[in-house]
Amino acid sequence: MEDVEKKRYRSLKRLGKGFLFLAVCAILTAIVVYSPLFVVRQINVTGNTCLSRIEVCRIAGVDYGQPIFRLETDAATKNLLKDLRIEQATIRRVLPDGLDIQIKERVAVATVACEYGYLDIDPEGKVLEAYRTLKKMPLPMITGIMTHDLYIGDEIDDENLKKAMLYLQQMDETSRNQISEISLVSPEHVIAYTKVGVQIRLGALDRLEEKAALTKKFLEDLKVAKHPIEYVDFTYTAPFIRFKT
Repeated sequence: MEDVEKKRYRSLKRLGKGFLFLAVCAILTAIVVYSPLFVVRQINVTGNTCLSRIEVCRIAGVDYGQPIFRLETDAATKNLLKDLRIEQATIRRVLPDGLDIQIKERVAVATVACEYGYLDIDPEGKVLEAYRTLKKMPLPMITGIMTHDLYIGDEIDDENLKKAMLYLQQMDETSRNQISEISLVSPEHVIAYTKVGVQIRLGALDRLEEKAALTKKFLEDLKVAKHPIEYVDFTYTAPFIRFKT
């Protein structure tokens, strides 16, 4: 009987220690979670160009003064990725009081016409913006196709347009800004036009990486060309330049 009592006493003692340990853990957790030392005081946002830091924080649902350990970074990341303008996002805590938010924005690289105006599209053909009149500083216009029943968030499913977008994507922003139009009227005889009216004859939409590199080099040379150029032809392996007479 005495042994049974001793075992019961030891069991109760161990149980009491267990409750005490859990209580201490809960108290320490509460102290850490609600401690003014661990609230958000610094938010660093990188990768944003069009979106401001304030907009990124608003979309993520984070703000200064939030307890840093109560902030659900996964949920905040999902909030960012729900926004069409954001392609990639990561959020991590920087103890004791910081948040590091890294995003990659979707960037429109061309414009196409639609039945009610114009659509700005990203390299994958996703519609990022829709409007009725052209902007003052337009993106390269893709002509020769007309889109229908497409709105923000939709994706254009046209193989020739996707190839034209791949061609533009291979160039840097400086080079793209010198292109005013890419005509897809004849898919085997595609022509790009510079903003000063020079034709860049691409031919079929093949060897796109090579033709984009040739275009970039040509646009750089065009700035210092001593004679007016009518067109450059990248249809064949050896580029051909035709000067105006």
